[in-house]
Amino acid sequence: MAAGTSDLRVAREAERTARYLGRPTELVVDVGVAGLHRVLSRLDLLRRARAIVVAAGMDGALPSVVAGLVSAPVVAVPTSVGYGAAFGGLAPLLTMLNACAPGVAVVNIDNGYGAGHLAAQIAAPA
Repeated sequence: MAAGTSDLRVAREAERTARYLGRPTELVVDVGVAGLHRVLSRLDLLRRARAIVVAAGMDGALPSVVAGLVSAPVVAVPTSVGYGAAFGGLAPLLTMLNACAPGVAVVNIDNGYGAGHLAAQIAAPA
């Protein structure tokens, strides 16, 4: 998932990594917390996933929101894009590390490869 279009580069890196590792993927874009109705409209798809990667900058709240709605593990990727006081990804990183929803794992800023690889390992066939 990409919260906004500026997070798309990192989300695509995660998607391509998981796909290269043999997992089916679907990219969901423009579903940030500023428009929760867009997240809710994709809830059926999200609840079928075995793992979800969420790339988000700015306030970094989306992984916690998603984790509260699904039972699959959520891999959170803070992105370095955005404006205001995001501090190059540090603000969303700290938010994601402090997520109150269970099942959230956080990778480093802009680490789409690491997020996609972890999600692929989580979703590996038994």
